[in-house]
Amino acid sequence: MIDGGHLDRVGRPVTLRPVDDDNWRAVADVAPRDDQRRFVAALGARYLLLSMRSGVWTSLAVYADETVVGHVMWGVDDDGSHWIGGMLIDAAEQGRGVGRATVQTLATWLGAKDGNPPVRLSYHPDNTHAATLYGSLGFQPTGAMDDDELIAELLL
Repeated sequence: MIDGGHLDRVGRPVTLRPVDDDNWRAVADVAPRDDQRRFVAALGARYLLLSMRSGVWTSLAVYADETVVGHVMWGVDDDGSHWIGGMLIDAAEQGRGVGRATVQTLATWLGAKDGNPPVRLSYHPDNTHAATLYGSLGFQPTGAMDDDELIAELLL
């Protein structure tokens, strides 16, 4: 379990845990709001499959207290940078600070790995909510693109 000590806005501890036999179905069923589907997968199941099949990403279940409320994954690029990807917070849980706590927890954990690697993520330029969240947490656009997404790096 990865516990950064962050709480959501209703006071629940947000932790990241391995996807396992007990929680994978709940993670697979995580679904964003309809208006977010142009930026993220329609269900957590897509990201779980990507993690299983690509060999690049590792999926984590996002918990608030003892309830699965989302999905996030992380990976390591060829240049040694560590990436956050595939974050989905269930539509019913949004607006409570779960996404913020998730990114804070995972970014801190990744950045503390041996050698303090750069922590990066990407988002579509039209996703203003993501840009605002990531910017408020210290991620700054690098000027590079990955397909149609802006790459941002955490500046400490």
